[in-house]
Amino acid sequence: MTTGSQHCLVTGGAGFIGSHLTEQLLDAGHAVTVIDDLSTGREENLSAVRDHEKLTFRKGSITDPVLLTEVMRGVDTVYHLAAAVGVKLVADDPVRTIETNIYPTETLLRHAAQQNIRVFLASTSEVYGKNPKEQWTEEEDLVLGPTSKPRWAYGCSKAIDEFLALAYHRKYEIPVVIGRFFNVVGPRQVGHYGMVIPRFVDRALANEPLTVFDDGQQVRCFAHVDDVVNAVVKLTNDDSAAGQVFNIGSDFPVTIKSLAEQVVALTESSSEIQLEPYHTEYGSDFEDVRRRVPDLTKLQAQLGEKPTRTLEQILRDVIAEKRGQC
Repeated sequence: MTTGSQHCLVTGGAGFIGSHLTEQLLDAGHAVTVIDDLSTGREENLSAVRDHEKLTFRKGSITDPVLLTEVMRGVDTVYHLAAAVGVKLVADDPVRTIETNIYPTETLLRHAAQQNIRVFLASTSEVYGKNPKEQWTEEEDLVLGPTSKPRWAYGCSKAIDEFLALAYHRKYEIPVVIGRFFNVVGPRQVGHYGMVIPRFVDRALANEPLTVFDDGQQVRCFAHVDDVVNAVVKLTNDDSAAGQVFNIGSDFPVTIKSLAEQVVALTESSSEIQLEPYHTEYGSDFEDVRRRVPDLTKLQAQLGEKPTRTLEQILRDVIAEKRGQC
């Protein structure tokens, strides 16, 4: 188990998850360098720690190999969260998805091998694709859709990231941990890129209709960002977790229609729930996954804990933040 003060690099550190992680690392006494091109991240996400003496913010893209080389000098641990995010962004711009997710990861891993840097790689439940099982363990087959469907570019690119990370671990013995995130939510998340909870809450507070796609019976699990970040830090600093893949999220399933109904109830909104076909938002070639539920047995065994906040607790937290912005 790694202890003591570290110099940490957080790629995508001004993003939703990255900003929460940055705060936790600073609270623990670590020096943190954040690199973010602010394409989906926001500087205001770091407003609470902007003047922290141990925080360095570098605006720039991880696709810039010179900048990436520079910010990795003298670093002990890298939390690699920078990626193309959100179903809508991925569907709209698969080229950006592939370029952002694959090439910089290989560069980062090469530097980590040369400098013996510890790495956490943020991956995604999207790598499971259309696997039909009720719950997914880390050893499930990846069942990706056809290349003619742009959404699978994201899952495929992150799967390649995982292959790269595990290959570098085997060949160079760098301590790499991979975390597959399942619908991480909480304060600071925005709905611009297809993120369902902030989109629902924004519309409910405005008493506007909530759009639920297809029949609303898609099943998802939502975990609070603080629980997820806590798991990320513990796994990254656990020597016995190196070279392994972990599902990170909640394992409490809910349908999207039920989620919308809970948001309406908790906000005491007059919003109606409207069902619409996917193609109205994502195009005619969009393909979705009906059920996405993680098996957290491995995470529980490794850490002795797993995310526990209920969906109601998460929704109340998001609603409170959104109301504070009104």
